[in-house]
Amino acid sequence: MRTFTKILAVMLACMMLLPACAALAEGETVTINFWHHYSAQSAENETLMNVLIPAFEAENPGIKVNAVSHEWAELHDKVLVSANANALPDVARCDIAWLPEFQKMGILVALDEEMPDFAEASGKLLPSAMSTALIGGHSYALALNTNSKIVFYNKAMLEAAGVEVPATMDAWIEAVRQLSGENANGQQVWGWNEPALAGWNICPFIWSFGGALTNEDQTAATGYINGPAAVKAIETFAGLVKEGGITGFNAGDIPMTDGFGTGRYAMMLEGPWKSAELAGAYPDVAYGTAPIPAGEGGSVSVLGGEDIAMFNSANREAAWKFMRFMTGEYAETEMAKCGQIPVNKAALESDTVKAADYAPFIEAIQTARARPTVAAWSEMDNGLQVALNAVVTGEKTAQEAMDELAAQWDALLK
Repeated sequence: MRTFTKILAVMLACMMLLPACAALAEGETVTINFWHHYSAQSAENETLMNVLIPAFEAENPGIKVNAVSHEWAELHDKVLVSANANALPDVARCDIAWLPEFQKMGILVALDEEMPDFAEASGKLLPSAMSTALIGGHSYALALNTNSKIVFYNKAMLEAAGVEVPATMDAWIEAVRQLSGENANGQQVWGWNEPALAGWNICPFIWSFGGALTNEDQTAATGYINGPAAVKAIETFAGLVKEGGITGFNAGDIPMTDGFGTGRYAMMLEGPWKSAELAGAYPDVAYGTAPIPAGEGGSVSVLGGEDIAMFNSANREAAWKFMRFMTGEYAETEMAKCGQIPVNKAALESDTVKAADYAPFIEAIQTARARPTVAAWSEMDNGLQVALNAVVTGEKTAQEAMDELAAQWDALLK
């Protein structure tokens, strides 16, 4: 009997140490820590602290939220340090690019395995945004907010050249050519500005041309990044660079906003933040927006944004309630008033969102794709930039460079 009593006592003690399984006791108050990278002086942080958290705590009397603001890079590094010190928060707002790294470290909760109502919660959010949390067949976060890129075009430049806004990739190629050359002042102008050769910049072309980076399981690159459609996209891009139609990624090139605002760049692919930049620096420039031109793969832009993730040390019940609240219609609509693009389907239908400056991006988000959700993506992206640079400089053909890159990626994906 004494042995049984001891075993029972040990079992009960162990159960008390498992916040994953513990329910909130009646009358108990639990404090969860929420780390985020909303700027301390931002409208988002003000809404979080003065509207959302008070509303959540009023709905959940037993739960308090301690929200801590960090700089973007500081938050990433603090999670890494805190993981080693067993001092992680319950939940955090994470850049979608961080999740594969954190998942590989084994510090995230697989929500689809541990939360019984995960399907209901995730079903209320955009599938494209939820794809950013799908790693190795499991979901490690809920999508929180999103963004993408669309075409910004200088109306005066297109009108002067007699060029219509391109709706297809074929029309885009011709438009870039026609919009490039010298302007009336004898200055060099370019049809398209691209500030870098990273995946964030080049993926929309690869996907819209019908190409892919890897297989669907994200376990192999050969036959995909070096496949015919991806190679054609890169050949086309590099060809326009050589013709003088695309620039912006070289040292000393005119910065994107300045080049567009002064009529040196006719078109660019950018996110909702660019509207605010142009309004502040070049309020008189007349521009329009349009989806990325459609190719064999359709009109496919790149997905950015943040997810809200739960760490293994969390009080799971309280943390999950907060995650569901933050991704619910009310919280998402309130954050939309601050310029954050929601992922909640009901919030996207609100008048607040439909009247927002970022409304033109909503269509692009429906078909946008996330970059590979693998821990090796940073290394893969570095390799892509090196390969693309070799193509645009003429050092290698697109096929040669992509064949070599595919082999590198295959090794990284193992």
